[in-house]
Amino acid sequence: MIEVNNLSRHFSQGKGRKATLVKAVDGVSWRAEDGAITGLLGPNGAGKTTTLRMVAGLLQPDSGELRVDGIDVVAQPRAALARLGVLSDARGLYPRLTARENIVYYGRLHGMSPAEASARADQLGRVLDMTALLERRTDGFSQGERMKTALARALVHNPPNIILDEPTNGLDVLATRSLREALRRLRDDEGKCIVFSTHIMQEVERLCDRVVVVSHGRTVADGSVPELLARTSETDFEEAFVALAFNPEERAAAAQGSAA
Repeated sequence: MIEVNNLSRHFSQGKGRKATLVKAVDGVSWRAEDGAITGLLGPNGAGKTTTLRMVAGLLQPDSGELRVDGIDVVAQPRAALARLGVLSDARGLYPRLTARENIVYYGRLHGMSPAEASARADQLGRVLDMTALLERRTDGFSQGERMKTALARALVHNPPNIILDEPTNGLDVLATRSLREALRRLRDDEGKCIVFSTHIMQEVERLCDRVVVVSHGRTVADGSVPELLARTSETDFEEAFVALAFNPEERAAAAQGSAA
């Protein structure tokens, strides 16, 4: 389980006397349960990636609480991160290493023996349908093949909680379908707590047990897809998202821009 409570983070913009504080995250709260997929939605600049980076221990919050399976991320970062698998938008792989070698290397960083990490790579190869990739160098991999390898790398230490930041960016239809199936298996067969951010409403409708909508650095809605549709009296989830994430002035400005 991942718990985020009243989380805030500010950044300084500009220099000297012209420097101003920008509220990237301003009181975000949500909870992601075990055995469920939680979608984190919001417009560009809403604070999604900043929030996930704080959960992953990459940024320190200014205030608020972050807990992974009850462990305080700020007070005990190593213990919390041991229970997290993180797939960020930067999927850099070592191109001269095979997929297996990339996975095993990360396993070793998590304290696994070479034999344990290699056995886990075999298991993940079956779970993610990438056994044929394991002995190939990652140089020249397609986006889908790179995504699978990066996901296996994040899962090598078998963490109960998984964070994915826009994982389908740049993927074709088949690779996206493959990722969806992998996430369903991780949820249903292994009871993982999965959190992912996305801009694709279809992914949310097909995958998410719960949806958190953030806007202007704050949580503005939290519920299942049917609950959010009912709350907004919409039948189309994209329309529901727009109604929740944008105020009337923003919607009017966007409509005028489209008309122009």
